[in-house]
Amino acid sequence: MTAKTADGKEIGKEERHYHPQATNCRDTKEKYGAQWKVANIRDTSIQPHQAKKETFEFDLPEGVRTADITVDLFYEAVNPDNKYPIHTITRRVSLDKE
Repeated sequence: MTAKTADGKEIGKEERHYHPQATNCRDTKEKYGAQWKVANIRDTSIQPHQAKKETFEFDLPEGVRTADITVDLFYEAVNPDNKYPIHTITRRVSLDKE
């Protein structure tokens, strides 16, 4: 997510990663090969055909009442250098009632 003022100055940026978890599919314990590390997990993957609501917060500079917000969704294959764009959306948000 990137937030910019009307004149294009960047005022906020945040990145989040969503990953499928390594489990045996029978419980909520994470499994790793030979060492058998076991821990409770929290699923951070994005599920198909299910809406996911997220909240991003950032401080606006003095006098700024509107921002252009761009959210980019990428699929990262194997390493961070292999990113494939999936979806981009841009919206103008305002603190003023319209």
